[in-house]
Amino acid sequence: MAMWTDWLRVSVVGLVALWLVLGGAQAHGAELLTFEVVAQDGRLIPDTLRVPAKTRFKIVIRNQGSDAVEFESIELRKEKVLAPGVTSFVVIAPLKPGTYRYFDEFHPDTGQGRIIVE
Repeated sequence: MAMWTDWLRVSVVGLVALWLVLGGAQAHGAELLTFEVVAQDGRLIPDTLRVPAKTRFKIVIRNQGSDAVEFESIELRKEKVLAPGVTSFVVIAPLKPGTYRYFDEFHPDTGQGRIIVE
């Protein structure tokens, strides 16, 4: 009887470990929700991103202009400088519903945008 109990205990622990490994691998391998912003001629396109609340996401920034840009959000504490032709990204932690501004610090008059978290 003791062998049967030990075997059952080892089997349950093994199945739980396998379930955790597979579940962890699936969660780790899941693609991050991604949005794209193009910086061009002093503008950030699109100027509005709508994202779900409480969801981690990535913003890919492509500088297709002829001069440098600085994608920045003071509220989100994100900042990224890109030379012409460069693509980079920032990852945003889950947010509460609301509106968060982003802008191109090198083109503050025209390079404005917002993230609407719904």
